[in-house]
Amino acid sequence: MQYASVSMEKAISELSRLPGIGRKSAQRLVFHLLKTSKPEVQSLAEALIAIKEKIRSCSVCFNITEADPCPICKSEKRDRSIVCVVEEANDLLAIEKTGEYRGLYHVLGGALSPLEGIGPDDLHIRELLTRLNGSTDEVILATNPNTEGEATALYLERLIKPLAMRVTRIARGLPVGSDLEYADAMTLTRALEGRVTI
Repeated sequence: MQYASVSMEKAISELSRLPGIGRKSAQRLVFHLLKTSKPEVQSLAEALIAIKEKIRSCSVCFNITEADPCPICKSEKRDRSIVCVVEEANDLLAIEKTGEYRGLYHVLGGALSPLEGIGPDDLHIRELLTRLNGSTDEVILATNPNTEGEATALYLERLIKPLAMRVTRIARGLPVGSDLEYADAMTLTRALEGRVTI
């Protein structure tokens, strides 16, 4: 027996397809939108349509952008001797939020995952190797610290090392505010390996 209207059911169904949104969360969102004014809902709908119509990948680094090349690639203030390689554009945004990194980026578009059928040709690896030239001194591998990210970093290291440039990996370790007793063995190992002199 169906209690909601067909329109509500369709909205719930569509929203529940989004990552991290289950049916209950989708239902709450729909009820929230029902209480919201029509102009606000239209503004949301227009914003969603705009991201599909206006946003594309940068032809240089594959970051998401409205202008090609993206503002980071165009900026004369960035250190062009360093390229930080990330899996996805949201990883780039996380690093940018720190305000500490001033180099360039390269977004792979994922990580190597043979189980999911993702190989080197499915990522922007060829484009990365083409970008690396005499002006690049260091490549920072900032892939995720999971099996796929580690495999991707190892694969890239083997390809980049022969190009005679420095290849580094972001340090991994304990999050601020956590207790040692709750850390897994791999995290503790990485924290010890990434230790610095004080």
